[in-house]
Amino acid sequence: MTTVRFDDKIVRMFLFATLFWGLVGMSVGVLLALQLADWRFNFEIPWLTFGRLRPVHTNAVIFAFAGNAIFCGVYYSSQRLLKARLFSDLVSRIHFWGWQLIIVLAACSFVMGITTGKEYAELEWPLDLMVAVIWLLFAFNFFATLARRREKHIYVALWFYIGTIITITVLHVVNSLAIPVSLTKSYPIYAGVQDALVQWWYGHNAVGFFLTTPFLGLMYYFVPKAAERPIYSYRLSIMHFWALVFLYIWAGPHHLHYTALPDWAQSLGMVFSVMLLAPSWGGMINGLLTLRGAWDRLRVDPVLKFFAAAITFYGMSTFEGPLMAIKSVNALSHYTDWTVGHVHNGALGWVALLIFGMVYWLVPRMWNTKLHSIALANAHFWLAMVGILFYIVSMWAAGITQGLMWKEFTADGLLAYPSFLETVTKMHPYYLGRALGGVIFLAGLIMLIINLALTIRAGRFSEGEIQVPEPKPIEHKPSHWHAVLERKPFLMAILALVVITIGGIVEMMPTFLIKGNIPTIASVKPWSPLELEGRDIYVREGCYACHSQMVRPFRDELARYGEYSRPGEFIYDRPFQWGSKRTGPDLHRVGGRYSNLWHLRHLEDPRLTSPGSVMPSYAFLTSGVLDLGHITRKIQVMKDLGAPYSEEQVRHAGRDAKWQARGIADDLRRNGVDVAPDREIIALIAYLQRLGTDIKKGGPL
Repeated sequence: MTTVRFDDKIVRMFLFATLFWGLVGMSVGVLLALQLADWRFNFEIPWLTFGRLRPVHTNAVIFAFAGNAIFCGVYYSSQRLLKARLFSDLVSRIHFWGWQLIIVLAACSFVMGITTGKEYAELEWPLDLMVAVIWLLFAFNFFATLARRREKHIYVALWFYIGTIITITVLHVVNSLAIPVSLTKSYPIYAGVQDALVQWWYGHNAVGFFLTTPFLGLMYYFVPKAAERPIYSYRLSIMHFWALVFLYIWAGPHHLHYTALPDWAQSLGMVFSVMLLAPSWGGMINGLLTLRGAWDRLRVDPVLKFFAAAITFYGMSTFEGPLMAIKSVNALSHYTDWTVGHVHNGALGWVALLIFGMVYWLVPRMWNTKLHSIALANAHFWLAMVGILFYIVSMWAAGITQGLMWKEFTADGLLAYPSFLETVTKMHPYYLGRALGGVIFLAGLIMLIINLALTIRAGRFSEGEIQVPEPKPIEHKPSHWHAVLERKPFLMAILALVVITIGGIVEMMPTFLIKGNIPTIASVKPWSPLELEGRDIYVREGCYACHSQMVRPFRDELARYGEYSRPGEFIYDRPFQWGSKRTGPDLHRVGGRYSNLWHLRHLEDPRLTSPGSVMPSYAFLTSGVLDLGHITRKIQVMKDLGAPYSEEQVRHAGRDAKWQARGIADDLRRNGVDVAPDREIIALIAYLQRLGTDIKKGGPL
C-alpha cells in the first residue's frame, strides 16, 4: 500500500478566494442595480459610473467568484478521482496568485477605462497574455496529474474538466487576437460582422464552457458524494458530455438575430441552440435522479437543497436559452431586460447555488468538524431563492414590457411610444425589484460566510490522504467502446478538440473567406482621427452597455431610428458596437440629428435634454484633456488592418484631429458655450455626429 497525501492547502486558498470575490462581485452588482433605479448612485465620479463598473461586476462574478470555485472544486475532486497528488505544488501556487493578480489588475483597469469593449473579454492585451499563461499552467498541472494517476479509469467529472480546459484555451486565443497600439490599447484583427461573429462565438461559449461544463463536472462529483449514491445513469452521462460539447459551439449566432450577420449563420445558430435542449435536460435529469434516494434528507440537509435547486435552475435556464434563440421569440426579447434575467437565471440559480452547496459540503470535511449552524444554512437557502425570484421575475416583466412597448403602433399606424424615454421611465419599479432581489441574495452570501467562518473556527484543518494498493500487473479489457476513451484521457482531449473545432470552422470560414459575403458600400469611409479618438472614449466609458448600434429590419425600428443597418457599414469598426442591451435608444443613425450643443448638454446632464433618463452625467469629459499622443499609431494600425488611409493621412493624423476639433468648438462658441477644442467631450461629439451619416438617414428618435 502507498499513502497519497493530497494538496488541500491550494483547495483552501481557492475556497477563500471564491467567497471573497463573490462578496465583491455581488456587492458591485447591487450598486449597478441601484444605479439603474436612480442615476445618482453613479455619484458623478468617473470610475464609479455604470459603464465602467459593469465589466467589474461581470468579470468578478464570472472569472473571480465562479473561476476560483472551479479551481477549488477541480483540484479537490481530481486528486481524489485520480488517487494522485497534484503534479506540482509550485505550479498550483503560481496559478493561484497569478489568477488573483489578474483579477485585481482587471478591476483596476476597468474603473480606469482600460477595456477592449468586448463582452466577457474586456481585458486589454497584456492581461490577455497573463490569462493565457496562467490558464496554460493550470492545464499543465491538471494533465500532468492525469498522466501520473493511480486510477486507470477516469470518471465522468474529469471528462467535463478536460472539455473545459481544451475549449477555453481555443476560445481565448482566437477571440483575443489583436494588434497593440500601446500598453493599454489595441484593436482586434476582426472588424464589423466578422468581429461580431467571433465575439459571440466566444461569448456564448464562454458561458457554455466556463459556467456550464466545469460546473457539470462538479455536479457529477459532489452531488453523488452528498447524496451518498452513484450517478443515476452512466450511459446518459456519455450522451450528455459528447452531445453538449459538439452542439454548444454552434449556438453563438443566436445573439445576433436580425442583425447584419448573414441570415444563414443566424439560422444555423438557432437550430443548434434548440438542439441543445436535449443534452442539457439529459444532464439535469441525471443530476436530479441521482438525488432520488435522498429525498427524505432534502427537508433537513441544506447541501442537498442547494444542489437540487441548482440543477433545477440549470434545467430552467437551458430551456429558456433555446426558447430565446428562436427568431420569433428573439425579435421580442433581444436588447431587453429579459436577456438580463436569463443570464442571472443561470448565474445565480445554477452556478451560485451549486457553489454554495459545494462549499457547505467541503468546509466541514476539510476542517474535520460539523457545520456550525444547519438552521443558518437553511435560512441562507431560502434567502437565495427569494432573492433570485425577485430578480428574475422583475427582469422577465421588464423585458416583455420593453419589447411590447417598442413594437406597439396606434390604429393610425404611428408608434404608440415614439419617444424611447417613455419606455425607460416605465422600468423604474422593475429596477427597484431587481435591486431588492440583489440585496436579499447578497445578504444570504454574508450569512454563508459567517456560518463557514464559525465552522472553521471550531475545527482544525488537515489535508486528506488515501491508501492506494500497488498496481496489479493484469488489467481487464474495457467492456465497451467508451471505456477505451476513459482509459486514454489524452485521446479524449484530442477528440474533444476536434469536436469543438468543427462548429467554429463551419460558421466562421465562409464569412472570412468567401468574397462578397460582406458587401462593401462605396460611401462608407473610415473614421477620421478625431472620430476614432471619440469612438475610443465611447468604448472606454462603456456606452455600448446601454446603447446598441444596430437598426434591425423591423417596422418599429425603421419608424423610430431610420434605415436598417447593413453589413458593409461596419467594415472599419474595431471592435463592433452592436450592443446586447438597450437601456437607451439605438445610436446607429444618431449622427446629424441633433446639434453639437444638444450633445454637449446631453452628456453633461442627460436630464436637461431627456427628463427621466437614468444615464450618468459625463460632465468630467468637458474638463478631460484629449490625449493625441497615440493617434498616429492608431491610424497606422487601422491602415495595416485594411482601412484605406493614405500615408499623408497617417503622418498628419494629429493635425487633422485638431482641425476638426476646432470646427466643433467654434460651432459651440457661436451658440454661446465656450469649450476648449482639446477636450475629450469634443472628440465624443465628433464620433456621435458621424454615426450613420455615410448612408441615408431616417425618422426621429
